[in-house]
Amino acid sequence: MPQDLTPAGIDPFDASVYHAAVSRRVASPAQIAAELGCSADRVARALDRLREHGLVGRLAGRSRRYAAIEPQTALDALVRARTSELEHVRVAAAELSRMFAAAREDETEEVEIATGGDALGRWFVTLQQQARHEVRTLDRPPYALTTSNPVEAAAMTRGVVYRAVYAPEALEWPGVLDDIRDLVKRGEQARVLPGLRVKVAIADHRLALIPLSLDLTQVRAAIIRPSALLDAVVDYWELCWRQALPLDAPAADPLGEEDRQMLTLLVSGLKDEAIARQLGWSVRTMRRRTRRLHEQLGASNRFQAGVIASRRGWI
Repeated sequence: MPQDLTPAGIDPFDASVYHAAVSRRVASPAQIAAELGCSADRVARALDRLREHGLVGRLAGRSRRYAAIEPQTALDALVRARTSELEHVRVAAAELSRMFAAAREDETEEVEIATGGDALGRWFVTLQQQARHEVRTLDRPPYALTTSNPVEAAAMTRGVVYRAVYAPEALEWPGVLDDIRDLVKRGEQARVLPGLRVKVAIADHRLALIPLSLDLTQVRAAIIRPSALLDAVVDYWELCWRQALPLDAPAADPLGEEDRQMLTLLVSGLKDEAIARQLGWSVRTMRRRTRRLHEQLGASNRFQAGVIASRRGWI
């Protein structure tokens, strides 16, 4: 039974002719036509098409005789050529898409509202796919969709730079810290900023996405295109970035040994009284030093203090 070669651009009849040619050392159009029950002219035209694809060769001489090229070699070459053609189509499609968008820029509203978690997710993916140079984000809970972002890893492989500012609360969300660690290994530049109250994603200086509320029962987001409003969003992001602490930076002012011991006991889950007893302090002294340490780290609880200190190399 003839193999299906349609994905390689060979129609079913030509595939039947090729199958008949492969089963013979040498074949004429008339011989194959007799086997397939059709006209020799039709077979001859199919053999000419197969010859153009590099699947058969015509032998020398006045009579029309053909021999199949070794199938593995011939079909591999055909598939590679087909793949190359499809890649050219993909590149052309991307260019046409840019032309399509450029032709409609003047018709597009500077601010568009998307409603629903699915729409927010689609826009976040689109924003990353359209980025050519850089994606900048402010990230905090809650999360309407999954916390992982496989699009980011793919974008970074094509040279897009990612810079992200996380709220400490994000580090407490299940799975987020592991995701951040993986993305940092791949090239993301990550920082943490206590008090972060908004979520933002910016592609280059061309598009921004901002959820208008953190209420997951009413998901609405603004899509902001080039405008004074987009300039303000970018400026706000840069301000947050300058104030944020690098997640992977070494400590500029390492802890003293007593504070390091206290922090280690804090993140281990010991109660205040037990920590004070271990260190030979009063509970009041221990709590005062804990507050000072939280202020120094920009943390609001023990877990955040431990995460930030660990990422800064303090413990």
